[in-house]
Formats: sequence, C-alpha cells, structure tokens
Amino acid sequence: MKLIIGLGNPGKEYEHTRHNTGFKAVNFLAEKFEGNWQEKPKLFGSLSQITISSQPVFLLKPTTFYNDSGQSARAVKDFYKLEYSDILVIHDELALPFGTIRTRTGGSDAGNNGIKSLNAHLEESYGRIRVGVWHELRDHIEDTDFVLGKFNQSERESFAEILKVIEKITTDFAADMFESTSYKINREE
Repeated sequence: MKLIIGLGNPGKEYEHTRHNTGFKAVNFLAEKFEGNWQEKPKLFGSLSQITISSQPVFLLKPTTFYNDSGQSARAVKDFYKLEYSDILVIHDELALPFGTIRTRTGGSDAGNNGIKSLNAHLEESYGRIRVGVWHELRDHIEDTDFVLGKFNQSERESFAEILKVIEKITTDFAADMFESTSYKINREE
C-alpha cells in the first residue's frame, strides 16, 4: 500500500492558488483513477483510495492547513502502518521556475513550512515531487502573498502538462520505481 500526500489549504478561497499545487495533483489522480474523497476527521484529512499499477494507493489532502500537514500525514501513516518508503508528497516549490518538476527522497525543508511540519512528524526519508511555481512576479512580493496568489492564464493552460508528468511519476512510485530526476515543461509566454 502506498500513500500520496498533496499539500494545500482547505477551502474555496485557496482552491486555485500556487500553494494548492499538491491538492490539484491528488484531485487529478483521484479523478483519473476513479477515486472518491471521504472526510476522515480522526486522520485530519480527506482520503481517496485508488489503484495504480495494481497497487492500492491512498491519496491524502490534509485538512490541517498547509503548515501543519505533518499531523495528518503521521496519523495516516500510523493508522495504516506504512513505511516511510511508501509515502510520496507533492508540493509547490518557490525555488524552482514554473514548469520545473524535481523528485527526490528526503532532504531539508528549505524554508517550506509544510515540509518542515512533515519532517517534524515523519523521518525525512519519504519521496517528494517538487513542482516549481516561481516566476518574475515572485521577486516583487512577499512569499506568503505569492504562494497564496492564483496562477496566471498561461500557467493554468500549462498545468495539464505538469499533471501528465506527475501521473507518470506516481505510476513509477506505485511500481517501486521512484527515482530522483528533473523535468521541465516548455510553455509559451
């Protein structure tokens, strides 16, 4: 059994923000693999069970808000008795340009409060899909305002390609073929 966690914030006001990149990804996977979301208050999140590469996979959207995601991740890990190698987290990454996707296992939080929370509740040895959200506007506004801002039209149009790459990575993860790599989505400005 595998667990894929999408980081984001619950609520309509956050739905299309950069910080909800993880939620957008797991919503896509749930739709693609015909999963249904169920609220699990005792696990501090919403869960959907799907099958990828003949492997049962839980998708998780923590309802604790982005910066406290570790509480939900730990509750689900313990409840289902998962190994750290069975956990994959999808999150936005300010340090990477939009359209860049990097994968790795472990690593520091690099100032990302959601990852900081996960690292405090879990060992750092879980897999990560880091989805770049940086663009020029970032250099002119505060981090919080930027990540809670919405994608522009060009980014929204390019996101379908990003989701295809995430689908491939999660399929590899379910088949125990996850590896550190980098992708770049080419988009027209």
